[in-house]
Amino acid sequence: MTRVVIIGGGPGGYEAALVAAQLGASVTLVERNGIGGSAVLTDCVPSKTLIATAELMTDVEEATELGVRFVANADDDPRGAVSVDIKTVNGRVMSLAREQSADIGHRMRREGVRVLDAGGRLDGPETVVATHPDGREVRLAADVVLLATGAHPRVLDAARPDAERILTWEQVYDLDELPERLVVVGSGVTGAEFASAYNALGADVVLVSSRTRVLPSEDADAAAVLEDVFRRRGMTVLSESRAAAVDRTADGVVVRLTDGREIAGSHCLLAVGSIPNVEGLGLDAAGVHTDEGGFIEVDKVSRTTARGVYAAGDCTGVLMLASVAAMQGRIAMWHALGDAVSPLDLKQVSANVFTAPEIATVGWSQRAVDAGEIDARGVTLPLTGNARAKMQGVRDGFVKLFCRPGAGIVVGGVVVAPRASELVHPVAVAVAHQLSVDQLAHAFTVYPSMSGSIAEAARRLHRAPGR
Repeated sequence: MTRVVIIGGGPGGYEAALVAAQLGASVTLVERNGIGGSAVLTDCVPSKTLIATAELMTDVEEATELGVRFVANADDDPRGAVSVDIKTVNGRVMSLAREQSADIGHRMRREGVRVLDAGGRLDGPETVVATHPDGREVRLAADVVLLATGAHPRVLDAARPDAERILTWEQVYDLDELPERLVVVGSGVTGAEFASAYNALGADVVLVSSRTRVLPSEDADAAAVLEDVFRRRGMTVLSESRAAAVDRTADGVVVRLTDGREIAGSHCLLAVGSIPNVEGLGLDAAGVHTDEGGFIEVDKVSRTTARGVYAAGDCTGVLMLASVAAMQGRIAMWHALGDAVSPLDLKQVSANVFTAPEIATVGWSQRAVDAGEIDARGVTLPLTGNARAKMQGVRDGFVKLFCRPGAGIVVGGVVVAPRASELVHPVAVAVAHQLSVDQLAHAFTVYPSMSGSIAEAARRLHRAPGR
């Protein structure tokens, strides 16, 4: 029986454990901070639960446009009629995270996975040392090792989190009161999501962006829509502004920018990237190489530079999404245990930014098309022409579709809309299975529906014979 030892219980680790157990291996999962990792306990599950409340508040705020009246508020302000109890929200957030972690743990044990509450490190490529909280060490012989140790929030030297006023995204769930004025440093996915959420929850939000626009790595048209929405909803967006330091004051914080400006707030949220959890993991002794950023180097089947040692998830820096971590972990086990496997294809990955509106993407991007990396043509349809969008009061967003000019094969797409994470799926299916725009267009859609815009975009990319 093949002995598999997995260090790290996040999506990359626990999904790999399930596959390895299914394929008949003897599996030991070593995790010291709780099954589910940061994705379940401090990051993805908590943040999206918080955002679910924020989405409801956004719906409430815009309900007056649909004829809903809040008679209890003399000022006719929905935010005044409906308020958020952030302590209750955060309590629910963490309760759901713990429940999800427990559910995953129960399944691990049900499938025969041995789970150790311990930290893990390599002692060569074929041995894992598990250190329990009481200091006791257990040496685990392994035929296959998977490293799935994740990452933690990066902080600034002059902005050290104190878990009270200066916060990382893992610390916001301890707040008992909604920040009066929240300064978010960083306008990538994490910064944009929390800025959007706290703005909807009723906080005054200042977003400090070092780039010319928010979400610099996302579709430029989508980012422009989101930034316009942010400003319209009262958020202050400071473009081309870089934080130099964050200082505590008697009753809040001051964020000092590199150009000398100072931004006062009640709280500051740092969203300036992630650092891989590789310190003390024994990588050098095992022959596992890392890149300049400290991330573990892997190939498309999750192999590291050490024979029999694989890696998955945020510690690899490949594409820091829970879905990618899970797939890396599965691929590692399929490959290591001799099952059928296909290399990881990042062009099939659906990604979503959980702002309001959401931004979902899959396949080749506008940037790649413009740079000539792929020959493709595209079409963009604003949602303002969609009947269902009009009924729901949706005025921001679009559907963008790319296809190859000859056969019309769908190669990518962008959806900016409420619940874009759900709407992008038919585009993802088309990309994964190399469907043509005609095949996508000929599938029935419900009328009226937001997904109708995807079919309409596909129809507009149809080319008559000879043209």
